[in-house]
Amino acid sequence: MKPIPFIFAILLVAWPPAGLAQNAGGASTVQRPVARSQQEYQDYHAAADAATGSALERAAGDFAHKYPQSQLRLPLYLKSLRQYQHENDSTGILSAGESVLALDPDTALALVLTSTVLADGLNTGDPDLAMKTATITERTGRALRVLEAATAAAASAQPDAAGLYRTTLKATAYSALGLMKLKTGDDAGAEKDLRSGATLTELRPDPYIWYHLALAQDHRKKYRAALYSVEQAMQLASGNPQLQRLAEAEHDHLTAKLRGQNENQTKDASDDAGGTQPPE
Repeated sequence: MKPIPFIFAILLVAWPPAGLAQNAGGASTVQRPVARSQQEYQDYHAAADAATGSALERAAGDFAHKYPQSQLRLPLYLKSLRQYQHENDSTGILSAGESVLALDPDTALALVLTSTVLADGLNTGDPDLAMKTATITERTGRALRVLEAATAAAASAQPDAAGLYRTTLKATAYSALGLMKLKTGDDAGAEKDLRSGATLTELRPDPYIWYHLALAQDHRKKYRAALYSVEQAMQLASGNPQLQRLAEAEHDHLTAKLRGQNENQTKDASDDAGGTQPPE
């Protein structure tokens, strides 16, 4: 189960236009950070010119060391986080995300991306499982509260880039929470959260959410619902061969389950009728 590449691609597409505040998930009411001197301004732009996530993170660290009180530290670490996101570098996302959250614990993007990476890497044999699940639960909950507050404070209720961005982040938070529950055996909770994510992404559907929803429903023996979910994933995953194969395998598994279920129902009906049905 590898949701990271596709989810991160969606978040990159949905990123709001320049000028929108980044820590509140797209609200435009937060004051933009400013440099306190011309030298700080020049050093900020020199650091921001780095091309890779690792180079940006190093430059952000050097800048933060030189200007420990600068308002521009957060934008630099955010830029390195988004670059790691673009590169699908999970280790980098966790590193840059922690730096962002140390400066602003309400940065929705960092809360959601680090939760997604942690959920994707969960293993039931992990000695840190309890700590990681607690972190995912706390961060996704915090992200959803921040995003709800930003939505309530938005100047316009009309759909826009910032609104789409917030909605996508909410869906990704639910996806991370659902994946965590799926991997730790809470199939009912996983189904609830993944369904919330699927509902939020109706305008920009996410095949990984539908695929994981199918798995949760499969585990709960809700085979017809699971078949519908995995068919949604198959339709949406045409550009992702790895996910397409996973969805097709799950589709075959569910089809076999339903076929066996129907055969058992036919046999039971035959037995109840005194065996009047001819053998197949």
